[in-house]
Amino acid sequence: MSRKPLTQIFPFLLPLRSRQRKICFCLGMALDKNRYARTKGAELLAHQIFQAESALINTETGYDIQYQINKVHNLKLAVQTMDKILIHPGETFSFWQLARYAERHQAYREGLVLSRGKLVPGKGGGLCLLSNMLFWLFLNTPLTIVERHPHRIEYFPLPPGGIPGTDATISQGWLDLKVRNETEATYQLDTPDRLKLSLFSDQPCRHRYQSIDSQQHFYRQGKLVYRENHICQVQINARTGEETAKKLLYINRCQICYPLAPHTQIQELPEKREGESDEA
Repeated sequence: MSRKPLTQIFPFLLPLRSRQRKICFCLGMALDKNRYARTKGAELLAHQIFQAESALINTETGYDIQYQINKVHNLKLAVQTMDKILIHPGETFSFWQLARYAERHQAYREGLVLSRGKLVPGKGGGLCLLSNMLFWLFLNTPLTIVERHPHRIEYFPLPPGGIPGTDATISQGWLDLKVRNETEATYQLDTPDRLKLSLFSDQPCRHRYQSIDSQQHFYRQGKLVYRENHICQVQINARTGEETAKKLLYINRCQICYPLAPHTQIQELPEKREGESDEA
């Protein structure tokens, strides 16, 4: 049996541990020799590469709608730190490198956060919607994902237009979303007031990139139900429309904690043995 974290035995230590992790996170980024995207451009670059948007309010959570309203407030604070950010060749975009400055003028409000496997109210809750959208945006570009962490539990259905299996959870000091520009072009993130994200470039792309869910299925192990997604990236010649490459990016497994639609096919699998992991 795994040992409980010290902060779970002594919860009063959690704020100290959180502060320690944030300090270590900033120090680590200062020493890791990466060049992080920090500069913003006054004008948008010429060529739009991809666009993504999502509904801000999810009415299917089963929780007080005020948490959704607070989430929108939190998202607006975080997205302002990233608007017009330039990602030059060789630079790395980090969610927290930018979003850590979001509370300079206004404080985050309480939204829903996942803590120790449970959904609870927490300051800054809801920012994962932004990291999910950024991840989806980057998957459809030539940029290289260098750090991404999936949600392991899903407590309520995605809002309309949500893409299963393309999520990226974040937690300051613990989990980040990072992408590196290994191309010769410069990219720029555009984030208007509502959550509609676009990526622009100073050069036209010779290829388009499309991320697809090539396999999605549900299975049950014991009393738990999981969804598994196989996410592939397809490279398409921008001039001819011909598919030139296809690769499997990752396999995502997530526990589902809400009723699935009637007639959903669920495969029955043997229960996991003690110590067996379902990590993707």
